[in-house]
Amino acid sequence: MSYKILQVSVLLLLGLILSSFNLAYVVICEVPLLFFLLAQKKKKNVDPTERAIFITGCDSGFGHFLAKQLDGMGFTVFAACLFPEGDGAQKLRMECSHKLNVIKLDVTLDEDVAKAKEFVESHLPAKGLWGIVNNSGISTWGEVEWKTIQDYQKIADVNLFGSIRTTIAFISLIRKYRGRMVFMSSLYVHISCSLTSAYTLTKRGLTAFCDSLRIEMKKFGVQVSMIEPGNFSPATRIQPQHTAEEVWSKLSEENKSTYKWEYIKEVTELIKQELQNGNANVNEVIEAIVDALTSATPKAHYRVASALEKVLVFLCIHFPAYVTDTIFSFGLRKLPKL
Repeated sequence: MSYKILQVSVLLLLGLILSSFNLAYVVICEVPLLFFLLAQKKKKNVDPTERAIFITGCDSGFGHFLAKQLDGMGFTVFAACLFPEGDGAQKLRMECSHKLNVIKLDVTLDEDVAKAKEFVESHLPAKGLWGIVNNSGISTWGEVEWKTIQDYQKIADVNLFGSIRTTIAFISLIRKYRGRMVFMSSLYVHISCSLTSAYTLTKRGLTAFCDSLRIEMKKFGVQVSMIEPGNFSPATRIQPQHTAEEVWSKLSEENKSTYKWEYIKEVTELIKQELQNGNANVNEVIEAIVDALTSATPKAHYRVASALEKVLVFLCIHFPAYVTDTIFSFGLRKLPKL
């Protein structure tokens, strides 16, 4: 009996300690945070008048729609396109105001980036360059053994080093006007699944770069944000539509004997279905980028994804690898056995 009383006493004591701790936590941490957030809410969003935004990858996808949106809001827009005479660039010229400027830019070329910066500097409005959106990106898919080092290098040159190259060139202008820097990453930096290693590693590298940059830029009043979209393949068309025949033709004889035609065929069909299941509506992504550029209190990370994708992210972050490996393996269960 006395032992049970002792147990109850200990539990009550722990309860009091925890409740006291919780109360202290609320008083010390939560209350000041609440007042801070309320104070931030009173700050006005950024006025676009006489401010410029530089966007890479405006030929299509997020960059194209963002350029239109920011132009409509009143920003001076520098829309960098890989093909300045292509359909995407021509649409921007026809559908946007005179405040939108189309610039040729291949983010893998130093000379292109230097010329783009020179043009922007000579055409800045009164309040300067407020934001840069590193949006250029390409993708590929396939198992590691099917790829060459050149395949990985090509993706990294655009997605990772292209963004870094552009950032280094324009960082002094953004710092001068205490503006914003936005990077297009991917929700899949948190989800380690097969067939996407080349794309995912570049986005993880970009995330690490941005996290460091964000801390370094705080002392200058520059805000750095990362956008993490889920599957928006129907809207961006970033993922190439390789046929099974194309994939098969690039395999070595050893890989052909290992993976077999039926396996390649089924993987190709799986990727095709996954791309078709993506979100075709980019509005939520564009809203996130605009918020990062104009909000008085922009977020460090914006996750724009379906409920299922967010659940997968939660599992990948909080559960051990064998759990998520099992989940992804289950998703590939219908592929032919090798």
